[in-house]
Amino acid sequence: MEIKVNLGTLILTIINFFILFFLLRHFLFKPISDAINSRQQEIDTKIKDADENQMLADKNKSESEKALKDSKSQGRTIVEEYKKKAQVLYDDIVKDANNEAQQIIERAMKEAEREKHKAESEIQEQAVQLSILISSKALEKTIDEAQHRKLIDDFIVKVGN
Repeated sequence: MEIKVNLGTLILTIINFFILFFLLRHFLFKPISDAINSRQQEIDTKIKDADENQMLADKNKSESEKALKDSKSQGRTIVEEYKKKAQVLYDDIVKDANNEAQQIIERAMKEAEREKHKAESEIQEQAVQLSILISSKALEKTIDEAQHRKLIDDFIVKVGN
């Protein structure tokens, strides 16, 4: 089979092809290419912004973690300071309570000593009164040895009470 090619039709077809190509390029390819380029620029800008935002977020995250760590450290320091202050306050309170208890004990001992001296002086006073009484009874009458012993025994019994 043999194909006959008409040279005029071939040239007109090639010319039509180039005219169609230039028309499509001017009216179709160029606007589509511009739209694709502008869309690509938007995408590139958004990717760049996203990268910048990611870096900023990472920076903020590291700063926040550092601030949190510093806050925890400061919190521990403050707690330790208050523990020390509380211990000093506790020690002062215990010391004051011990001093007060010691003073109460000393006052009680002094009071007991006073009461003891008071009781001793009362006993001495009673003994003196009994001695005077015995002496006055002895002077009133003459006593023999048995009465004398009885008076001494009575005196000892009364002083013992």
